[in-house]
Formats: sequence, structure tokens, C-alpha cells
Amino acid sequence: MADPAAPDASATKPLRAAFMFIFTALALDMLALGIISPVLPRLIMQLQGGDEASAAHWVGWFGTTWAVMQFATMASVGALSDTIGQAANYVIIAMAPSLWWLMIGQVVSGITSSSVSTAMAYVADVTAPRERAGAFGKLSAAFGLGFMIGPALGGLVGQFDPRAPFWVAGALSALNGLYGVFVLPESLTAERRAAFTWKRINPFSSFRLFRQRANVRGLAVVKFLNDIAFLSFQSTFALYAMYRYHWGPREIGLTLTFYAVLSGVVQAGLVGRIVHFFGERASVVSGLIFGAVGFAAIALSPNGNLLLILLPIGVLWGLAGPANQSIMTSRVEPTEQGLLQGALASLTGIAGMIGPSLFTTVFALFIGREAALNQPGAPFLAAALLVSASVVVAFFATREPHTAP
Repeated sequence: MADPAAPDASATKPLRAAFMFIFTALALDMLALGIISPVLPRLIMQLQGGDEASAAHWVGWFGTTWAVMQFATMASVGALSDTIGQAANYVIIAMAPSLWWLMIGQVVSGITSSSVSTAMAYVADVTAPRERAGAFGKLSAAFGLGFMIGPALGGLVGQFDPRAPFWVAGALSALNGLYGVFVLPESLTAERRAAFTWKRINPFSSFRLFRQRANVRGLAVVKFLNDIAFLSFQSTFALYAMYRYHWGPREIGLTLTFYAVLSGVVQAGLVGRIVHFFGERASVVSGLIFGAVGFAAIALSPNGNLLLILLPIGVLWGLAGPANQSIMTSRVEPTEQGLLQGALASLTGIAGMIGPSLFTTVFALFIGREAALNQPGAPFLAAALLVSASVVVAFFATREPHTAP
């Protein structure tokens, strides 16, 4: 018997092309973001004339500002404006004469960032339930693909001028916008689309799904804790490597690329197979355990060589996200997929308001002149604790069957 949740056979080819569109657009977004990651702290230090501790506070403020603006506007700004806004942001930063101009660029970028939740909802709409973990794993690989190339390119270009990578990132974002001119097929048939109401663009309105679907709440908490933990890596790794290992943009960029390559192998090549053989619950719990150990390994590595040796442990964290996402999508109705992805995007937005300032403040406190204990790895130890807590939540939240109502 045919799977009623699967797409119609006649629509398979265009839907496959649409998936490749989503994959490529996300990869270009992450490529642009990856290019700037090794050089942003150095540019901040150049503009303010300070050290790593003072730069950390600015990195935290930039991340928090971006997240606040994204959260406030994510439900009402489209994916095409995301690419336009990102391009404008990178150009502003490339030309910024002061730190406050960098802040303006972050405001512009945050207002126009919305493509990820749209992409996740689209894939949930067009993919059969049994294939969603693999599909979400491939989307995660799009993130990895961008970060495979971006940091290495940014590190190499940034050796000559810390502003140069931002020009490259702006050009890539503009290219992504041109690519977005092509028209995607609608992911839902007319009868499966939820009616538009003004209430739906309220970023808090999608949280009502968590009240209605108790079997999704625990899994959402898992994602929320892990979203916060991930920001330790995003906001402090470059600062940490500069301070503890005395690395420059090239070493930081190549290390981030190495991590991204390993993550891409896990997410594109292993997630589907491991979920198939061991199940989604085992994939979520084991992936989270690897993530907690991986963060602790980063925090406690006394030199760069040991860090590179232990880094592969942490990439197995990538097993958890796609499997967790797949369980959640199977616990809601087809018409609620967009609402679910909007609610999860809102949680990610809230995590983005917490994480950057939290981890950069911890970093500054543990390396400052008045620090009682010098431990630059403190942000990653905090992240390890958050992921460890999510292991406990996931163990209980995944016990019940996860069939949609």
C-alpha cells in the first residue's frame, strides 16, 4: 500500500529539484557566515585597540543584538530579504570606521534573517515521515558544506586585511539573492495549507503548539539547550584559540574547516544509516553524550595539537539534531509543520539572545586580570553542562511512541 504521507510520484522530480534549491541556498548562506568567523574578533580588536577580554564583550553584544532583531522580525520577513539584508550587513561591516557601525550591520542582518526556519518547514512539508531524519541531516550538511570552505577562505583572505572577508561574504550573499529569484514549487497542496492570520506573524504565537502537543515540549527543551550550547563555539572559539593557542586567522579558519568537514561526513553520510539501524531515540541520546564530551575536550585541551586530535569526538553531536527534529515532525499534523518550525525558530532566537553574551562574559571573567582562576575553556565547560542536562531530558522525552495524531 502506498504511503499516504509520501509525495505524489508525479511530483517527485520537481520536489527533488526544490530540495536542491533549499540545500544550495543554505550552503551559500553558511559559506558567507563561515568566511567572517575567523576574522571578526581581530577586526573588533583593531577598531577598539583592546585585548581578547574586552573584544569578547563586544562579540557578545553583537550576537545578542542580532538575535533580538531576528526574533522580533522572523515571522514577517521573507527569505529573499534575508539574502539582501546579509549582503548589506557585510558591506557595512567591511566599510565600518567604528564599532558602532559594526553594530548597525548586525541590526540590519538580524532584521532580515529568516531563511532557515522557512527551509526546515518546506522540507518537512515535502518529505515522507520515514525520510525526514535523513533529509534534515542533509540540510545540516548544507551548513557544514558552507563551513567547510568559508572559514579556510576567510582565514586565508583575512591574513592580508581583516575587512577583506566581509567583501567576499557580501558578494556571496548577493549571489544567493539572485539564485533565490527562481520560483520554488509550493510545498503544500491547497487543502493542506493553514489559513493566514495576522496572529501567525507574532513570534510568540507559534508557542501555542507546545501547549497543544505535550509530547513535543521535552524535545523542544532539548533543542533549546543545545542551541544555547552551540553558541559557545560560535561566539568564543576564535577568541579562545587566539588567547590560548596564539593562533591567527589562518589556523582558526583551517580548524573550523576541519571541524565542518567531519560534521558533514556525520550529517550527510551517517545520520540516515545510524537512525535506520539504531532508531531515532538512540541517535538522539548518544549524539548528545558525544556532544557533551566534545565540549569538555575543547575546554581542557592544553595545546592546539591535542585539540585537533580530540575534535572528532564532538562532531558526533551531529547525530542528535536531525533525529530529534524528525521525532518532533512526526508528532504533529501535516498542517502544523510550519507552525512547529516557527516555534523552534523562535526558541533558537531566544537562545541567540542568551548564548553570545553568556559565553563571552564567562570567557572574559576567566581570562581577565582579576580572575581568581585562569580557565579560558570555561565557556565550553558551561556548554558541556547544558548538553549533559539535555541528555536527561531527551532520555525521558523520547520514551513514548512518536506517531503523529
